[in-house]
Amino acid sequence: MAVQIVAVLGTGVVGAHDPVVTADDLGLTRGDGIFDATRVVTDSQGRSVVEHLDRHLLRLTRSAAAVELPAPDVNGIFALVAEALARWTTPGEAALKIVHTRGLEHTDTPAATTLLTITETEPGRRRPLAIATLARGYASDTFADAPWLLGGAKLLSYAVHTSARREAARRGADDALFVSSDGYALEAPTSSLLWVVDGAVRTTPTGATGILSSVTVEVLKEWALDEGVRFQPALIRPHELHRVTGAWLASSVRGVCPIVTLDGAALPTSEVWTDRLASAAGF
Repeated sequence: MAVQIVAVLGTGVVGAHDPVVTADDLGLTRGDGIFDATRVVTDSQGRSVVEHLDRHLLRLTRSAAAVELPAPDVNGIFALVAEALARWTTPGEAALKIVHTRGLEHTDTPAATTLLTITETEPGRRRPLAIATLARGYASDTFADAPWLLGGAKLLSYAVHTSARREAARRGADDALFVSSDGYALEAPTSSLLWVVDGAVRTTPTGATGILSSVTVEVLKEWALDEGVRFQPALIRPHELHRVTGAWLASSVRGVCPIVTLDGAALPTSEVWTDRLASAAGF
């Protein structure tokens, strides 16, 4: 079983199996809440580093605004993370997950619930992936004029995402790649899509697609600017991925992982670009 730390804003670190929300919490009963997650790296002496915590808390704040939740207490979360890290000494990699819900439904004094977990994970760097394409059920521009669909917010409502990963597993794949109803590759359930073609790094655009803005992609975009590498958001159809230099799924916890097969057919791979992108993203 993975080692885990649990902490609650206003309470501090609690037992990993202690109850931390009530049965009336809207995050539990309706999925009415948001979260964000990043990687924790701990050395052999028990010293830990949380990667890009400020960026993830900024994204958490943006998600809260989109869902019309009370703004998260960023300073309080920073302090809570520090308290949790003081208890975390497991060498290797872990995932820090911060959850922010609307709180109790039936109360005269509603207040948000904020908690976090640190959970031991397997190192994610450069693990090759077999991917299955799955229909997402909407067009690539569906979110352009529909803010109520909450495109770009990192929501607790992940039932579709976890269902997609189960279906991918049934098809013998490691993960899924969502495809829009008009035929474009979008993103994986918990990762962004990257590919390289003609020396340029490309990724699916946010905005009208409803795709979450990726912290890892932001870091890679800044690296590309510094290195003089072209970085271009674009839409691509799944079959076109067979004509690129390489394609990857990227996230803050997983790292940058090459896609080696798509629906059972081999994709082009590039060890050079895998090394460059993984290193640039800090993996």
